[in-house]
Amino acid sequence: MSGVEPSHRHTNVTTGTMENHRVCSPKEGKGKRLWKKVKYQLVEYHSLPGYLRDNEYIVGHYRADWPLKQTLLSIFTIHNETLNVWTHLIGFFLFLSLTIYTATKVPKVVDIPHVLRKADLHRLHECLPSLPSIPDLHKIREELKTTLPSMDLLPSLSGWHVMEHLYNCLPERFSHGNYSDVCVLTSAKEDLANMIASLFARPITRWPFFAFLGGAMFCLLASSTCHLLSCHSERLSGIMLRLDYAGIAALICTSFYPPVYYSFMCYPFFCNLYLGFITVLGIAAVLVSMVPVFQKPEFRTMRASLFFGMGLSGVAPILHKLIWFSHQPEALHTTWYEILMGVFYGVGALVYATRIPERWMPGKFDIAGHSHQLFHVFVVAGAYTHYHAGLVYLRWRDLEGC
Repeated sequence: MSGVEPSHRHTNVTTGTMENHRVCSPKEGKGKRLWKKVKYQLVEYHSLPGYLRDNEYIVGHYRADWPLKQTLLSIFTIHNETLNVWTHLIGFFLFLSLTIYTATKVPKVVDIPHVLRKADLHRLHECLPSLPSIPDLHKIREELKTTLPSMDLLPSLSGWHVMEHLYNCLPERFSHGNYSDVCVLTSAKEDLANMIASLFARPITRWPFFAFLGGAMFCLLASSTCHLLSCHSERLSGIMLRLDYAGIAALICTSFYPPVYYSFMCYPFFCNLYLGFITVLGIAAVLVSMVPVFQKPEFRTMRASLFFGMGLSGVAPILHKLIWFSHQPEALHTTWYEILMGVFYGVGALVYATRIPERWMPGKFDIAGHSHQLFHVFVVAGAYTHYHAGLVYLRWRDLEGC
């Protein structure tokens, strides 16, 4: 009896024949449970299917052909894609927070607590004489009385009297950068000037800035999703790679929108020329990325060069901006941000293409520190730098207009 697997014999009620049914021993049942636990273990590079073979210098800790449930849950486990997923997922939530902050905290019209341009006073001078006939002016007058009870407001809120009163509030002049049309207001009188100036203030459109934020979020989320799900199957891997490349193209393309639009918003020809060119180039990059042949490892350098070339196309509008607005401190300020952004993107692309540092010590950077993770960090840093440049553009154009 020893060495023979236990079994039970019983009669099949349909056929009347005797059948043997194998009964698993306790030892074998334990083995099956163990197999269920190790079934979705990590494998080495040489065991991967062809579609997952991309970087031979990352030797182990791969997921391959995992079911969708286990693939999704692997976001919380350690493998060679864990940091690829989380570096851009954290970046996505960072830019989501920045978008909410920008929409709610960055004012629609930039605050002018201490400064009122004299050009606005001239506009006020021209517009106010015709306003006393408007019934709402009585409400404004009462609100000003309540807000500034110490001021002896004139009985009539005629334009000429208001202008005289405002000019009496402006005894001091100071230079702001290279400008001499800025006046200092002091004490409670600045409140009156700012309240009246706010009637004429108009916000500069925000859509180019939010287009950039949307492009950044799409790129980061698409990249994170790609690295998480590509191990599921060859078909899903192809779809995710296309989405990843589309996200990179969207980020590079929309990064041009704030600098080009806000630099040349007063010159529609150049504004439309540069925006149209980078948009067409971005669409072309997406279309090329959608062709499956360009997803093969041997085209890695070509893909990196294409996106690096898109970044270089921004040199023309930046130089143009510096030539035309050399007298504007904001032009130089934003250019330094853009140069830093370009350095981050360029170094990231170089690291990705050369596979540094894992090519120097294969297998040593499988979990942390390999080139793709560094590339992700540089992308987030570059996009965050560009966000700060966008804030400078908004303040510049809100204050100066055209």
